[in-house]
Amino acid sequence: QTQLEESGGGSVEAGESLRLSCVASGYTYSMYCRAWFRQAPGKEREWVAYIDGDGKINYAASVKDRFVLSKRNGGTTLYLQMNALNPDDSAMYYCAFSHRYCEEPITSVGFNYWGQGTQVTVSS
Repeated sequence: QTQLEESGGGSVEAGESLRLSCVASGYTYSMYCRAWFRQAPGKEREWVAYIDGDGKINYAASVKDRFVLSKRNGGTTLYLQMNALNPDDSAMYYCAFSHRYCEEPITSVGFNYWGQGTQVTVSS
């Protein structure tokens, strides 16, 4: 069994930064796609960034050049450094792991494990 736990969310003003963390525990092997998603009220869950089994990192266009995904501890801990936040970034943020390789377009389908989410609220 694999458990994911996010932390680091909060309420900030536009232009500020936050760093989210995702810690995996339990069975953490053979995870070939690890990603951050977000979901705002009334909207579909969307991917934000992912890292594949070869270490390739990719970002959604809406966050590219502002957000940075990194990992440590062999990939059992993921970070999402979020800079220059704006109100459109307000959402619940989730990390998700998959036994499958990342394949674009990235959707929530196929991710085996999810955390409970951490809320990010950005005021203007």
